[in-house]
Amino acid sequence: MFSKVAIVGLGLIGSSIARGLKARGLSATVTGYDGSADVRTRARDLGFCDAIAETPQQAVEDAELVLVAVPVGAMADAVTSLASHLADGAVVTDVGGVKTAVIEKILAELPGHVAFVPGHPIAGTEHSGPEAGFAELFEGRWCILTPCERTTETSLAKVTAMWSGLGSHVETMTPEHHDIVLAITSHVPHLIAYNIVGTAADLEEVTQSEVIKFSAGGFRDFTRIAASDPVMWRDVFLNNKEAVLEMLGRFTEDLAALQRMIRWDDGKALEDLFTRTRTIRRGIIDAGQDTADADFGRPHGHED
Repeated sequence: MFSKVAIVGLGLIGSSIARGLKARGLSATVTGYDGSADVRTRARDLGFCDAIAETPQQAVEDAELVLVAVPVGAMADAVTSLASHLADGAVVTDVGGVKTAVIEKILAELPGHVAFVPGHPIAGTEHSGPEAGFAELFEGRWCILTPCERTTETSLAKVTAMWSGLGSHVETMTPEHHDIVLAITSHVPHLIAYNIVGTAADLEEVTQSEVIKFSAGGFRDFTRIAASDPVMWRDVFLNNKEAVLEMLGRFTEDLAALQRMIRWDDGKALEDLFTRTRTIRRGIIDAGQDTADADFGRPHGHED
């Protein structure tokens, strides 16, 4: 599909893309680069790229497709570092969890002879680093593309084909709509997880050892989400501020209504709410985004 793909950023997502491209024969050459010398060394030892460049400029030279897989807050600097070395007709894409702010920053740095296709694979685990990647990460998952003013039909088709080749279902939407959808399906849940784990850690009546020892399924799952990359999620919240605050406002109003149900012993309202939300869970399973397998702490492979 491609003669050369350059991947800038070799954490979980970047290293998984590299592994997937090689495993499925989608690119003749895959060159990687990471701003951390330690990560470059580890990636070289792991061997999931054909070559590990020592500079971003060296990585993108003659690349047909350049994939930027760094935290949202580092996107602009990453693109700036490689912009002058992009080949004529190259396609640049990204994997950032925020689109509106990232597009604005990247467009300000890109030269006129390249196309840009903003993207976001809805896949991941709580693990990070080049060792955490695996070629099957994107199989059966969604990847959202949000075309912008620098997206051409040809570049959109190329990036769509790449994600399809990695096993993803591809959907397109506006950057603004993406940011609202992800605020409620991903960003706010992570914020709640970080908050509830922090609250438990700060409780004077409950010791740290009790929190760990008696973690029920719900708290255990919150801690899994709250173990996600802190730098990545810091950048997501700061760059998707408006959508996150809007969804937090809605969530706060609904939480206050829930408080009233409990205070006034309104069992019917509680049961109605729990029944409605249970239907959403069944819909997620029916859509193939999770399985109905019982868990209870037993390991069963990689998780989103």
